[in-house]
Amino acid sequence: MTRIGIDVTSAVVQGAGIGRYTRELVRALAREAEPYQYVLFSAKPPAVLPVANPLPVGAHIRHRAAPLDERWLYRLWYRLRLPLPVQWVTGELGLFHSPDFVLPPVRGNVPTLLTVHDLSFAHYPHVFTPALINYLNTVVPWSVARATHILADSEATKQDLVRIWHVPEAKITVLYSGVDGRFRPVQSPDEITAVRAKYDLGEQPYIVSVGTIQPRKNYQMLIRAFAPLAAELPHNLFIAGGKGWLYEEMMAEIERQGVNGRVRFIGFVDDDDLPALYSGASLFAFPSLYEGFGLPLLEAMGCGVPVLTSNASSLPEVAGEAAVQLSPHDETAWTATMRSLLQDPAQRTRLVAAGFRQARQFTWQKSAQQLLQIYKRFLPA
Repeated sequence: MTRIGIDVTSAVVQGAGIGRYTRELVRALAREAEPYQYVLFSAKPPAVLPVANPLPVGAHIRHRAAPLDERWLYRLWYRLRLPLPVQWVTGELGLFHSPDFVLPPVRGNVPTLLTVHDLSFAHYPHVFTPALINYLNTVVPWSVARATHILADSEATKQDLVRIWHVPEAKITVLYSGVDGRFRPVQSPDEITAVRAKYDLGEQPYIVSVGTIQPRKNYQMLIRAFAPLAAELPHNLFIAGGKGWLYEEMMAEIERQGVNGRVRFIGFVDDDDLPALYSGASLFAFPSLYEGFGLPLLEAMGCGVPVLTSNASSLPEVAGEAAVQLSPHDETAWTATMRSLLQDPAQRTRLVAAGFRQARQFTWQKSAQQLLQIYKRFLPA
């Protein structure tokens, strides 16, 4: 049986972002009936996992963890460029797939797939730390050049790869993400009340945004746009996500705008709590400057929440006609549109209905089935 290696380090060490992407994609692959043995490779897991049971189990699945943690593997592979092949841990492979930007050394003529989610660090270098920019600008192009084929999260990311790094179009396939079926309206008031209590959300209506706390998410603009509404409406603004980098200014914006108590960063929200968090919201706001895909849009739509998003990068691809789209730089428009969406039941009803239709177009099953066809292209018949 052909053995396919998949780097699931992000699924094991990251709660959100690419960690969630990898967990969902691998779980969907595991549910598909096909003749492959999956070898799920990771760096040494942390003592405390950010998510319980991050990887699927099954007769055709093997987990193989390196004896070194992520930091040490990155030093050996991407700083020192030691040609220690991934087969050192996985054993022999017919194909290897890295879903997180970087490709470790792979021995022999084994075909390799690399997922590139976005090129935000090329578009907005100023919102990253210098050390992270240097690392990404060195290691990601090196990995792209070595990979047999590239998977891009969106057509926008594909065109970035072609335009910025001159990657041949024929070397890139767009593989959309999916939205899990558990993202649907939570009907139980008790479940929503429990999540409100867990994250200390109070009883007032709220606007929610979800994503790692970093400058690219454009939360400072959202806080400024919300500030005038705090004096008019009872709604609060809650921003859910773990701390990324350069987040101090975003925290300080709350103080500058005088909206203490009305705007809060509530931290990382457990995967199981997200449907209730979305379902309890009056509005989902996603002002990001740049996204490779923008999965929270579909999650919110699946939970029956009206969506307001920026019109940048891949987000129009994902949102379609099911969200109001604005420039991420037009603060005045965000204020006026949030006010309108919170006060116009007819517009809200239309967006919710369109959101359900849009979310149904993106499933992890569809993503997994497309990925299997891509695998087959690069494996012997």
